[in-house]
Amino acid sequence: MAKEELLTMEGQIDEILPDGRFGVRLDNDHRIIAYTAGKMRRFRIRSVVGDRVIVEMTPYDLTKGRIVFREKTPGGAGPGQKRRTFKR
Repeated sequence: MAKEELLTMEGQIDEILPDGRFGVRLDNDHRIIAYTAGKMRRFRIRSVVGDRVIVEMTPYDLTKGRIVFREKTPGGAGPGQKRRTFKR
């Protein structure tokens, strides 16, 4: 059990930074730096500017967070659209 519970907030990605980090504008108009969670990296879930995301933050540092969920947006790769495949 953790000492402190994590804060969960919603926001929108407004900038892509190096090393898998993103600038996220939260709904309460604060801006934080967030990185993608391990499951999102494992399953290669891509995030782009304008995506709505859910971010977890610790109460100790409210300027950094972890992106745990990206909401599906209309116009993405759906069942009728072709997706690029990489051949190795």
